Amino acid sequence: MVDAAGVEECRAVGRRVLAAEGGQREAALRRLAQLGAADPALRQDAADAVCAYLRTPVDGSDGPDADGRREAVRVLAGLLRFGGDPGASAVGVDLAGATLVDADLGGCALAGARFDDARFLGTTSFAGARFAGEAIFARALFHGAARFDEAHFAADAVFGRARFRGPASFAGAVFGGMAWFGRGEEELWEDDPAWDTIEEVRPAEWDEPNEDDPGWPVAVLMGDYQEWTEGGDGARFVGPVSFRRARLAGPAWFYKARFGAEATFGGAWFGGPVHLDQPAVDLTDARWAGSADDEPVCWPLGWTQGPAPDGANGLARAEELAAAPAGPEGSAARGGGAMLLPDGSVAPYARQLADPDPDVRRVGLRVLGELGDARPELRQRVVDAVCGYLRAPLPFPVTGELTAAQAGEVELRRAAQRLLAARLRPGPGAPEEPGGSGGLGEQGGPVSGAVHWAGLSLSLCGATLVDLDLSGCAVDYADFTAAQFHGVTRFDGSTFEGAAFRLGGSEGRASFHGDVTFAGARLDRFRAPAEVLGAVVFHATHDLPTPS
Repeated sequence: MVDAAGVEECRAVGRRVLAAEGGQREAALRRLAQLGAADPALRQDAADAVCAYLRTPVDGSDGPDADGRREAVRVLAGLLRFGGDPGASAVGVDLAGATLVDADLGGCALAGARFDDARFLGTTSFAGARFAGEAIFARALFHGAARFDEAHFAADAVFGRARFRGPASFAGAVFGGMAWFGRGEEELWEDDPAWDTIEEVRPAEWDEPNEDDPGWPVAVLMGDYQEWTEGGDGARFVGPVSFRRARLAGPAWFYKARFGAEATFGGAWFGGPVHLDQPAVDLTDARWAGSADDEPVCWPLGWTQGPAPDGANGLARAEELAAAPAGPEGSAARGGGAMLLPDGSVAPYARQLADPDPDVRRVGLRVLGELGDARPELRQRVVDAVCGYLRAPLPFPVTGELTAAQAGEVELRRAAQRLLAARLRPGPGAPEEPGGSGGLGEQGGPVSGAVHWAGLSLSLCGATLVDLDLSGCAVDYADFTAAQFHGVTRFDGSTFEGAAFRLGGSEGRASFHGDVTFAGARLDRFRAPAEVLGAVVFHATHDLPTPS
């Protein structure tokens, strides 16, 4: 039975937390901890008061306010752990839009958890945390290292468009529902009362290197998207990320997620639909135990599903493993499902684009060009792999003075762009079938006589492109939403069946940071240039195609 007097005291102390400063605030926070410890029925009220403070605007990343936020997180963690009492009910938290400093919520038990649009300053840990309800981290920003090792998500875990600026680890984590690392938009019904407050949502500023704010939408009308593949950018990992030995029982959705460094899924277990095709992904010893009805199932070029050694590769086995308790490292039980194996059929390509050595990646680009020249059925997958490489976020500005290593990375990006352009450009003498020399020249650019690859699409949402030259190219569909064009960009004489430079209105719009020409281009078969390029930002000189 809830103590009414205790509830009122929690609320009164919560008001003191909001009004006080420095030591008085920290004393009030400690009083909330005492109230929750004395009466477990007050833990939710005490947690609500702490969350209300953490949702207030931040006053700098250091100083008294930061100290108060550290103390608030310590108090909240105590309320959520409650001495490890297995009989204590989980507490829900609403930290949407909150700012947390050095948050250590490892080992906590949470009911529903909202961290959408939260800012995590310093290091963050949810290692061993257990989420009984939906865990929402949509559009959250992690400034430092983030740990979710052996966390357990009983329901959906939503990390749409979350940004990880430091290393991240989900090693041994268990995802019982959907693991969503795709777009960050909320889908709301027309009469949803959330529309009344949607303008109050303030996502963290999009101040990433090379990228001005594309104005990503926070919410869309239910039904605007017909498929999971529609919408804006996915989760953004600048540093290395590990899902080693993680168990993903439901859909594992990483469509449009961006990996700027190694993405390790070694020993992971997948039990449902998967979209994980970025070239940086390592699937060594991973398994897939979904059924034939699970669609889509997309792996990176260079990986393929092999037979299950124990013969268990189906829905029944998937459900059995999903319900099984995690092992000592939070992993799925050994066995079950098809092994993910290096795909010898695309040799000599062997994941060179994931290698930290730029010389190996340069070889990988050449190999991919030759592979597509020789095998038309693989061309779209090759293009997707190169586009995935171009979508990887760069941790340094591409303009200004660069170190030798940084200049090499930028030049590799130009080489990847040239590989695509040479094969999408139906110039004089470009054969439609194998017979050209293909490959990359000494400086990484294509040599003459490259095979023309017809009818292909480009997926470059959010990509950082430098001196892109698609002049004279013929492309089926191109997604340039929120792409960042640096240097001189050329679309003159190019032909697209359709091209998107924004999601809709001014949301998700691309930016041209240097000069660009569209002279003689057809950007869309049915839409006028002004409609295609509406709301796109031009920071330098530009022309527009003449409407046909």
